[in-house]
Amino acid sequence: MRLKVIEQMLKDQPASDLGRIIAYRSDIFGRPFSAYLQEVLRGPSDWSVGERELFAAFVSRKNQCVY
Repeated sequence: MRLKVIEQMLKDQPASDLGRIIAYRSDIFGRPFSAYLQEVLRGPSDWSVGERELFAAFVSRKNQCVY
């Protein structure tokens, strides 16, 4: 049910694998995962937010997944 809501929000674009996981197991990957992800990408660090985003995009590319 939640996956259909996500896909409707994205209109003609399919939901990403991350969106599917969050919708399927929201008890684990919903708020707890999202909060952790925000802490990793936006929390205190020697790297800027842009550097962390670039690193995440690079790793995603190396893993052949869409970022």
